[in-house]
Amino acid sequence: MRGIHSGTADAPVCGPCTTPDAELWRPCPTCGQAERLHAPGPCPRCTLKQRLREILADDTGAILPKLQPLHDALAGTERASTAMRWLSKGIVSTVLSDLGSGRRPLTHEALDELPEGKVVEHIRSVLVATGALPKRDEQMIRLERHVKDLVTSHATAEGRKILHRYATWHLLRRLRRRSRGKEITHYQLQVARQHLRAAVYLLNWLESQNLTLATCRQADLERWMTSDDVRLRQEAGHFVRWAISQKITRDLSFPAERWTGPSQPMDDEARWATARRLLHDDTLKPEDRLAGLLLLLYAQWPAAISAHRRPHPGDGRSGPHPPRRRPGRTSRTRR
Repeated sequence: MRGIHSGTADAPVCGPCTTPDAELWRPCPTCGQAERLHAPGPCPRCTLKQRLREILADDTGAILPKLQPLHDALAGTERASTAMRWLSKGIVSTVLSDLGSGRRPLTHEALDELPEGKVVEHIRSVLVATGALPKRDEQMIRLERHVKDLVTSHATAEGRKILHRYATWHLLRRLRRRSRGKEITHYQLQVARQHLRAAVYLLNWLESQNLTLATCRQADLERWMTSDDVRLRQEAGHFVRWAISQKITRDLSFPAERWTGPSQPMDDEARWATARRLLHDDTLKPEDRLAGLLLLLYAQWPAAISAHRRPHPGDGRSGPHPPRRRPGRTSRTRR
């Protein structure tokens, strides 16, 4: 950071720019703009444009129409040096060159073939932001890839078949239905992964006991539930109940509480609609309406809401704590 010596609040000028060295300020041989050139040659922005054309142009020197917005966005960036550093990082220039020349198709599937990493994901996000690639649910894609790897790596053919059914026709289908076309959240991704891992842990234990879901009995299941090998016990219950519903196993029971609450965050319209109902619906108890409003509008924890008390006559205040006197003072009766 350089000190500000002149200019305005909207356009400050640093010290070297206030009293420039005449030998450094020269017109760019490409665009003609006066720049602080530390070496012979074009200015940083012209260098960036030249580099972008080298990377994105095909054999005929033309840039694909889908990549033209990417070229314009990078060429017009405020900090040309930052864009140049990004193009020289890792495999960025190689991937963009393959896309521009047509050696790699401009699709999500083609990028999926590259090694996973933050650099490739950033390239994808830039291509999506500039319109070169359509937007897609990356969390769902990661989950599908995780499912495929986990199912493929399972030891037995029967286990792979059951895991594929459970993941594809239960976990993924339910998640798509609940998301209603929206992108799933990271929390939903983690929950689905835990449920699938719980199924793998249980199947691995059954295999170590020379058992399968079809031959497992309630005594065997309870032996696993009380053993030191139990992992993700609650999530495994979902898998067992699904197996019972699919008639993969029989005579088993796995007690659990069924959650019927919200499956996704509440949007603003739903929140205000619920608030209006709590304000005007006389069929609900007043204390329930008040508690709901405190939770909905002020994000109060239920424990904090239940601690509130009604004000006593002459108290002048309400809340979970009685009024406290200031330290060092005693009450005196005023005459």
